[in-house]
Amino acid sequence: MTKIVVTGLGAFSPLGTNATDSWNAVLDGESGARSLKYEWVEKYQIPVTFAATVPAPTSDFLERQEIKRLDPSSQFALIAAREAFADAGSPEVVPERLGVDWATGIGGVWTLLDAWDTLREKGPRRVLPMTVPMLMPNGPAAAIEMSLGARAFARTVVSACASSTESIANAYEHLTSGLADIVIAGGSEAAVHPLPMASFAAMQALSKRNDDPAAASRPYDSGRDGFVLGEGAAAIVLETEEHAKARGAKIYAYLVGGAVTSDSYHITAPDPEGSAAARAMKAAVENAGFALSDVAHVNAHATSTPVGDVAEVKALRRIFGDHLDSIPVTATKSATGHLLGGAGAIEAIFTVKALQERVIPPTINLDAQDPEVTLDVVTEPRKLPEGDLLAISNSFGFGGHNAVVAFQSA
Repeated sequence: MTKIVVTGLGAFSPLGTNATDSWNAVLDGESGARSLKYEWVEKYQIPVTFAATVPAPTSDFLERQEIKRLDPSSQFALIAAREAFADAGSPEVVPERLGVDWATGIGGVWTLLDAWDTLREKGPRRVLPMTVPMLMPNGPAAAIEMSLGARAFARTVVSACASSTESIANAYEHLTSGLADIVIAGGSEAAVHPLPMASFAAMQALSKRNDDPAAASRPYDSGRDGFVLGEGAAAIVLETEEHAKARGAKIYAYLVGGAVTSDSYHITAPDPEGSAAARAMKAAVENAGFALSDVAHVNAHATSTPVGDVAEVKALRRIFGDHLDSIPVTATKSATGHLLGGAGAIEAIFTVKALQERVIPPTINLDAQDPEVTLDVVTEPRKLPEGDLLAISNSFGFGGHNAVVAFQSA
């Protein structure tokens, strides 16, 4: 069977402008959440005044013309994808054998709403002709494939907060089925905008700790009161082991499987019993030829919402049983906030790096663990043992979307 390897990593996240800085920051227990300085926070009286925003302007990395013609979600994607491709050694590959599997949860919301304001205030002639290409959810995938010359395919997943994990699962299938030799997979989101923030706040989904943003994202803590909205992008370069070894590429880890299921339960709430989420975890592991007892680490979805965190615990307990007590679990959204469609991709990078460096990043802000969270939650960097290790990364999204990917140490 064709084996799939990870050969490149890239990130533009609330914790850093590249994958290395993001990884070091999450290991150090830093938070990417910060108070928002935008005038629209006060103008619209947004009840939540903080988010996990990227730490530098995209103008530090992109040409002026690229910024002008790309929505922020595409700008973030291009920065992360270029870094990942360079990290993989900028491999020479036949364009028809290079693909893109990308994802977003919301897409070009800044472009869409700015254009609507322009139309209302200045009329149709002032609406930019590039508005539709910029707001399209497939805009990030298109920007990446044109920048890197990928002609095998450029596909886009839009499945809320499960999006980029699903894109990685799709990339695994596309590589094992022979559709490409290399795939750039990942996701991006740029939704720190007054409308999404107002909507999330109205549904009581966001934390209201305006006085202490860095401590607001607190998965599994008894005092958690909602998630922290994040933005950014993350990308991983995946290729067949044969192709990677033929060009002498470094290998971070193996991507050994992925699975997608759906709850068919509720548009925003997870199935409280976690049955479909459990099926996704089980399938990702067993379809890869491993036993559930082989799993040595879980990077949980764990958004810091009262209902969602417990539902995932029930799903984990449903399939792992007593073995769950010996699996160290981490919730890195405590540091990054929730990148929505980009969340699974940055968490995939953290899972890969945990396997490569044999250390699990901590869950921060866990002061009093919820009694319903019957997990071994990692709160300080913890060493992983030597030998072959298997880890999974979970993502679940509005609409009942569940996606899980499994990585093996190289």
